[in-house]
Amino acid sequence: MLDVSVIENPEAAATSLDPIRSRLLAELAAGPASATMLAARVGLPRQKVNYHLKALEKHGLVELAGERKKGNVTERLMRATAASYVISPMALAAVQPDPARFRDQLSARWLLAVAARLVRDVGTLITGADRARQRIATFALDGEVRFGSAADRAAFVDELTRGIAALVAKYHDEEAEGGRPHRIVVALHPTVKTPEAPAVTSGGADAAAVEPAVGRPTTPPEEAS
Repeated sequence: MLDVSVIENPEAAATSLDPIRSRLLAELAAGPASATMLAARVGLPRQKVNYHLKALEKHGLVELAGERKKGNVTERLMRATAASYVISPMALAAVQPDPARFRDQLSARWLLAVAARLVRDVGTLITGADRARQRIATFALDGEVRFGSAADRAAFVDELTRGIAALVAKYHDEEAEGGRPHRIVVALHPTVKTPEAPAVTSGGADAAAVEPAVGRPTTPPEEAS
């Protein structure tokens, strides 16, 4: 089972958003179960559960985990293909956010458009890598900083901008033979209060995201690719 699976198909997205099917996905993410077992858990007739399972299976959201004999009946045990799912903006291709339509680094909506593009692009990379049975080199940082004042925040953003610009100038090689462009996204926003504080994680180096979850920048960092 994958930790996260990307849903790009509009029909698959609609299927996953159905409340009953979403509940079944959650049940099957916890472990394999038959339609009979699920029917008892969700309070629906087995035939109706089977109908929803077929729709989920059609779009690759659940899969056969095994079979077992129960008297003269053979039950199919199904499981979710992932522990969680994320719907890519590709599912709304005609109206997906496009950061190129406007560029306002002080706009939370532009930040949302950039984040949506990140989900779309990384989702596309994951889908392609899964089909090719390859891994993707990625890197991400997730942290939090508490500023004492708006002036401190502005100074932080200015220093961050200059630091990243220097790194890009140092390592960017437009004419490198066999080189591959990488996108850098730096986001700064007020922390959304949750029960648990975010942890710092890291990986490889294909899609890079540095997102200290803090205040809105006064002097926004540039995005480089």
